Amino acid sequence: MPPAGAPARSGWQVARLTARDVQTATGCTLRFEVRGWPGHRPGQHVDVRLTADDGYQAVRSYSLAAPADGDVIELGVQETAGGEVSPYLAEALPVGAEVEIKGPLGGWFVWTPPGSGPLLLFGGGCGVVPLMAMLRARRAAAAAQEPCVLVYCVRGPEEVWYAKDLAEPGHTEDVRILYTRHAPPGQTRRPGRMTAHDVAGLPAPGAARCYVCGPTGFVEHVAGLLQDTGYPRDRIRTERFG
Repeated sequence: MPPAGAPARSGWQVARLTARDVQTATGCTLRFEVRGWPGHRPGQHVDVRLTADDGYQAVRSYSLAAPADGDVIELGVQETAGGEVSPYLAEALPVGAEVEIKGPLGGWFVWTPPGSGPLLLFGGGCGVVPLMAMLRARRAAAAAQEPCVLVYCVRGPEEVWYAKDLAEPGHTEDVRILYTRHAPPGQTRRPGRMTAHDVAGLPAPGAARCYVCGPTGFVEHVAGLLQDTGYPRDRIRTERFG
């Protein structure tokens, strides 16, 4: 894995699809083999380039969903209706097919274990993908002893990514799923967007580092709640999808 602050690897590399796992009705994770992959930091992303038979090219960015496993990387793809790239990657690209990948990219929205104080993660919908890379890296490191909370907002239970993984016992992070449209039976919290009440009780401002990822409206709302609660602006890192 490159050290903190290492520059992104230049140029395009061939990536071969090895597996596709369905997460939701419109979201999936894809695993690619990339020979000579240099490693990456949790929170980074890659560019994926597709080239049509007539030479037309399309490039899109996708977050890395897990630490590198040798030459294997995992991406999260949310299918966009009418999109050029995401529907093809999510449904049509056959296992064994090749695409081009450039990366790893991004140096701001990253977290590298071992951490330095509590880790607070806030994801909206598929914005949980890079946060999952952080959780997985934390579980594999000594940082698993430090407090960690994931607050995950989705419209309903059918839109939860990594549902089985997040519910698996034995992990030390505190996972809180907030439903904004409809909730499963037994939930005491009424569906709705995150409020100051949902932020109360989190590790105190100061040493905590906050990562917020999702649609622009979600990110701005959560970042505002955190600042109003006392979390310093320089301890809040954000990434917007869209």
